[in-house]
Amino acid sequence: QVQLVESGGGLVRAGDSLRLSCAVSGRTFSIYHMGWFRQAPGKEREFVASIGWGRGLPYYADSVKGRFTISRDNANNTVTLQMRNLKPEDTAVYFCATGRTPYGLGRNRIDFDSWGQGTQVTISS
Repeated sequence: QVQLVESGGGLVRAGDSLRLSCAVSGRTFSIYHMGWFRQAPGKEREFVASIGWGRGLPYYADSVKGRFTISRDNANNTVTLQMRNLKPEDTAVYFCATGRTPYGLGRNRIDFDSWGQGTQVTISS
């Protein structure tokens, strides 16, 4: 079974930084694209960032461009989301997801088939 475990969430103030990490097991990690999504109360789960398979090409939602950086460490089967200059509107549960097909790239929920349990990120003013 594919397993994903997110970590690094917490409560910080606006302008602070957080680093989220996702550990993946049960799959040949390097050949699958990876993504981060978030879901705020009362809202749909939305795309945040993704990175293609292998060394990966990153993509970002407009709302986080210039502030968030996605990266992957294929040797350790992890994907990271470095979040800088956090804003109250970034408050959400953040989910890590693996791509549905190998050697791919995606930015939509349909492009991913395995999800972590989520980690809470709360930004106070």
